Amino acid sequence: MNIGIIGAGQIGGTLTRKLSALGHQVFVANSRGGHSLDALTKETGAKAVSVKEAARAGEIVVVTIQEPRIKDLPNDLFEGVSADVVVVDTGNYYPRQRDGAIDEIEAGTLESVWVSKTLGRPVIKAFNNIYAKSLADKGTPAGTPSRVALPVAGDDAKSKQRIMDLINALGFDPVDAGPLSESWRQQPATPVYCADFDVTGVKQALAEARPERQPEWQATPDSPGTFEDPR
Repeated sequence: MNIGIIGAGQIGGTLTRKLSALGHQVFVANSRGGHSLDALTKETGAKAVSVKEAARAGEIVVVTIQEPRIKDLPNDLFEGVSADVVVVDTGNYYPRQRDGAIDEIEAGTLESVWVSKTLGRPVIKAFNNIYAKSLADKGTPAGTPSRVALPVAGDDAKSKQRIMDLINALGFDPVDAGPLSESWRQQPATPVYCADFDVTGVKQALAEARPERQPEWQATPDSPGTFEDPR
């Protein structure tokens, strides 16, 4: 399968490696372009492309960049791209640590709903609740006891199933986390976030999540700071 990846940071780079190892042809893009992707493409056999080329490269396109940079992507990024192409959002909103305020999210719009509206495409929310190291190292064969599970939220059942199948191939048990309107259940500060639970644990954590965004995950007039010194 051809897969486009927009973003070559920790999650994007890890997915490039793991998907290439599974035999998929990965087309990867980042904001720096050029030689910044040389090491990754040499290691994996992935092809470095432009952001627009990544959006048009495959049957699945993974958008894995910092939340505010979604607004910097071309307005016509998915113009002419078939509706059958599944777009995956792996992002998280870190207002006090990295991103500063995104007014719509601060006003109550869910993170991935905002991403979907900004991109002008439906998205599937996945890979946002796992550390890159866990994604790289903790995949195991199907049926392994206590296999790490990942929640997947989205509105289109067929698109969601394709990503769930991909997650299984990557070594993790997929868990249907409901429609995109329920994707808050896997945002930062929820019980499932970076917990590496198995299926039972993920389902319990999703059920225990609460929709209210806690003050420490809301922007302040001094935001952003850093992960070491959030403001």
